[in-house]
Amino acid sequence: MSKSLTLPLCNKFPKVSIIGAGNVGKTLAQRIIERNLANACLLDIVEGLPQGIALDLMEARGLELHNRNIIGTNDYQDTANSDVVVITAGVARKPGMSREDLLKINAKIVTEAAQKCLVYSPNALYLVITNPLDVMTYLVWKTTNLPCEKVVGMAGVLDSARLQAFIAMELGVSVTDVQSMVLGGHGDLMLPLPRYCTVSGIPITELLDDITINKLVQRTRDGGAEIIKLLKTGSAYYAPASSAFYMIESVLLNQSRLLPAAVYLQGEYGLNDLYLGVPCRLGCSGVEQILQLNLTDEEKQALQISARSVRDNINLALTTMRN
Repeated sequence: MSKSLTLPLCNKFPKVSIIGAGNVGKTLAQRIIERNLANACLLDIVEGLPQGIALDLMEARGLELHNRNIIGTNDYQDTANSDVVVITAGVARKPGMSREDLLKINAKIVTEAAQKCLVYSPNALYLVITNPLDVMTYLVWKTTNLPCEKVVGMAGVLDSARLQAFIAMELGVSVTDVQSMVLGGHGDLMLPLPRYCTVSGIPITELLDDITINKLVQRTRDGGAEIIKLLKTGSAYYAPASSAFYMIESVLLNQSRLLPAAVYLQGEYGLNDLYLGVPCRLGCSGVEQILQLNLTDEEKQALQISARSVRDNINLALTTMRN
């Protein structure tokens, strides 16, 4: 069994374990320790990979002026007593791979990782990043039997951040003055809400014409695909890592931020027994409240369509896992 690398974590500080040392996982680990938020444990099945990343980050501590520790490991025991567990492990869809194949592969990876972490960190909040995100978040909740408020998916923060950036670029204003809101599943059927998007409190519907707004909405839906097309190999990881950090910070510092995330719905928005992106308050106890916005009939219909797509994928994933 591979040994962990670096100093033992100090119990005085919160601990975040990140499962998967790919681009998102290692960037998130860097953000967490260099901003002095928590100690980190980076786990991957590839021997030497998380250990090397951890050592590299430890050697930068004197330059980055922080005192957080990071462990690189292949052993789930090293994730013990985590306050937050982040699951980024999984594969990207490859040419010739069916949607069913991708669901089956990632469902196995994600559920096994969650179950192994649960042995050592039963009280942690579990944050899911692996795609298809809404489905994987549901499977983590379903297979661990954790309280639903302790399992949450990341995508809403990322999608809203992308729309926020596009609005700021279009108007030539500071991105810090822009607020945005995106609901629904993390994919083509997500639901950006322009009337809930503002610049210093002014709705963008008063600042931009419908054609421009629709262009920004579509660019948000295509946000991940646009980056993949430009990179040609690989996918986005800086913004996803920042989005996860934002959520983890709200939990560990008990900030109770109001943000969009994939949460378990039990009648909210007329939906039941699925994870979908809606506004919620996120604090030290997990999902503290789900907010129900007053949607128009058109927005309600769009959210229902997005929910049906997520439910279909959940059913497909559950079927493939049983076979």
